[in-house]
Amino acid sequence: MKKETQNLFEKKLKKFPTVTIIVPCWNEEKTITKTLNSLLNLDYPKNKLSIMIIDDGSTDNTWNVIQKFKNKKQIQMFRKENGGKYTALNFGLSRVQSELIGCLDADSYVHKDALKNIIYYFEDKETMSVTPSVKVWKPKKIIQMIQKVEYDWGVFIRKMFSYLGAIYVTPGPFSIFRKEVFENLGGYRHAYQTEDMELAVRMQSNHYKIVNAHEAVVYTVAPDTVKKLYKQRLRWTYGFIKNVIDYKHLFKREYGNLGIFVLPLASISIVSALYIISIAIINLAFQIFDFYSKWSAIGFELTKPHLNFDWFFINTSFMTIISIVSFMGILALLFIARKMAEKKFAFSMDLVYFLTLYAFISPLWMFKAVYNAIFSVKTYWR
Repeated sequence: MKKETQNLFEKKLKKFPTVTIIVPCWNEEKTITKTLNSLLNLDYPKNKLSIMIIDDGSTDNTWNVIQKFKNKKQIQMFRKENGGKYTALNFGLSRVQSELIGCLDADSYVHKDALKNIIYYFEDKETMSVTPSVKVWKPKKIIQMIQKVEYDWGVFIRKMFSYLGAIYVTPGPFSIFRKEVFENLGGYRHAYQTEDMELAVRMQSNHYKIVNAHEAVVYTVAPDTVKKLYKQRLRWTYGFIKNVIDYKHLFKREYGNLGIFVLPLASISIVSALYIISIAIINLAFQIFDFYSKWSAIGFELTKPHLNFDWFFINTSFMTIISIVSFMGILALLFIARKMAEKKFAFSMDLVYFLTLYAFISPLWMFKAVYNAIFSVKTYWR
């Protein structure tokens, strides 16, 4: 982030409210140290910031690892029986006394200016929650590079939803809330293991204002295998479907852009994506069958190829033109998203991986999530 932007926020801040960050963790021995160090390094008055670690019954070395922080005055440590992330968060909420409350996943790291940039938005008394920009931490594998593009896209989308008053997820990595949100609406719920979405739509249901601070950067460790990504996205997609069903009353004009525009389009996008993918698979199957039939009948003719170009053979059907225009539009939006997330335009291999591979892997969890939702099949975290 540019220094000028940081100074601008520091000058505008009128006060520094007390903040507690709850860090729920389960078997996070590899990442918890870096997570806690990033919180301790936040550029925020030390006497105004508290950190609460909730070990949700870890079976690895997590509890021993966090003992190195036991002498830090800002940190409180608690250990409980395993009950799921939402129970760990509620355990912490019952002990918080600060004006603002945040959550940070134990595999995420905050930029030192993130909290200050979020606090600025709370000077609007109507703002009840502020979400950050979430980016992928040091992507190395192709599957992580694909997610980097996806997360950059998310930075752009979340800001647009903020302008529309239609944010429907307060992500686990460093969303901050006023304490009265939990006092008035209650704590976190199981919510199909997507408690961060359920809380957001519950807030929207009560007309609580949620905004986005795209200047506040948080990094998260992305899944590094297709299997891990599949499980994560299956849970997210399934949770979205089930929460939308539970909060279907939001599809009304009184809920503004969220009810008449964002949630309907998000819901339709799943159905339309599955339809397009299904048609593409069927067409590909027919083409392969047609090619095989011709090859079986006449075989390959190994002659010198003749390269001829004739406009007559270019496919100018309506659907083809729409597809090309749509692809160019998506590409343009991806570059805009990259500009917002990375502060620069850049075409790199992660964009290539995303554009060529994402369409092949996303159906894996989308079809399964819809199936699970229709037939009430439980979706598990790990």
